[in-house]
Amino acid sequence: MRRRPRATSAEDAGAAHPDGRSDGPPDDSAAHVGRDAHDHDHDHDADEHDHVREGTHGETIGAGSTRAPRRRRPLVGRSLSGFLFLLVLLGLVAQFVTLPFVILRPGPAVDVLGTPEDGAPVVTVAGAKTYPTSGSLFFTTVAQYGGPGRRPNAWDVGVAFVDPRAELMRESVVYPPQVSEKQVRDENTAAMTDSQQEAVAVALRRVGRPVTERAVVARVLPDGPAEGVVEKGDVVTAVDGRPVAHAADITAHIQKTTGPVRLTVLRGGKERTLTLTPVVREKRRLVGILVQPTFSFGVDVAIHAGDVGGPSAGMMFGLGIYDTLTPGALTGGRRIAGTGTLDSTGRVGPIGGIEQKLQGAKDAGAGWFLAPRTNCGEVVGHVPAGLVVTPVTTFDEALDAVESIAAGKGNTLPACPAG
Repeated sequence: MRRRPRATSAEDAGAAHPDGRSDGPPDDSAAHVGRDAHDHDHDHDADEHDHVREGTHGETIGAGSTRAPRRRRPLVGRSLSGFLFLLVLLGLVAQFVTLPFVILRPGPAVDVLGTPEDGAPVVTVAGAKTYPTSGSLFFTTVAQYGGPGRRPNAWDVGVAFVDPRAELMRESVVYPPQVSEKQVRDENTAAMTDSQQEAVAVALRRVGRPVTERAVVARVLPDGPAEGVVEKGDVVTAVDGRPVAHAADITAHIQKTTGPVRLTVLRGGKERTLTLTPVVREKRRLVGILVQPTFSFGVDVAIHAGDVGGPSAGMMFGLGIYDTLTPGALTGGRRIAGTGTLDSTGRVGPIGGIEQKLQGAKDAGAGWFLAPRTNCGEVVGHVPAGLVVTPVTTFDEALDAVESIAAGKGNTLPACPAG
């Protein structure tokens, strides 16, 4: 005769704890009632109960076994572990997959009147009297990730997608096709150098210092009207007999006329007259040359902008140089930020990344922001609380705005709509 297991049912054994323990010992009297007369039936019952326990715990406990049932791992735990493993795997893969996007975020705001961490003042002047000042004139920047030769990986793009301070743009929208990383770097460096030179010219002229400017052909575009006629290095002195005082005068004159134009140039010390027939592209008359202004100053001005490229700091450079060369604090001790290109005629031009630059100005503690008037429509809905955006079109307008802010009359200035 065989002995039955002591616990033959869930009722006998008590309710099971999640950790496999029981609430208490089974009732022995229930296990021995009618044992001799119903051995077969009780053996059959034990088999059934064993079957139930197998379905519950995943292990058959045979008659006479005293081993506790093994707990099966919960399905939720296995699912969570699998999900976490998949997430980590996808994260690792995403580090090696690059995508054709450019990520824009607010960059640092640099005080033109200050001294960065490396200890070199942003603006230094030799050969002219300078004056102490106070307050801040910040030029603002955009931190850009991606572009030709340095595309962001999928992880960075995913993070940028959910980052409210980041803007995702397709690479093809920002850069022309087939451009290389070196070309982008060289062009940004050249644009920064040109913007500094033009800012120096505008500021020196504003304080009454003499400036000599020449319009030099920097590049002749292939398949354009000037190819084979104009040469790189030619100095343009007149257009249709009108003297050229600024490089910008050439473009302005060509846009106002019709028919062929005559360029008077100096080449190898000799004067030549060249005739070109402009082509019309996107409603603009083009002759296929890029003209770069070069200057001679009686004052040595150096600008230490750090690792920043592009032309958009020109207006703020000009204000900083002017403040350095004139007595008193131009800002009245206020913290003013801004952005905008500046050509040698004093005209302020449009820029990109205005949304990120506004946020960078706010992060720097600025209360006022000078922006090109042509960018005014882009600031709507993006002006941080506590920042006032004032539109300007010329260097003189920017100068007047700073002086008004310094005098406590900033509320009289025009403002771009905040949203």
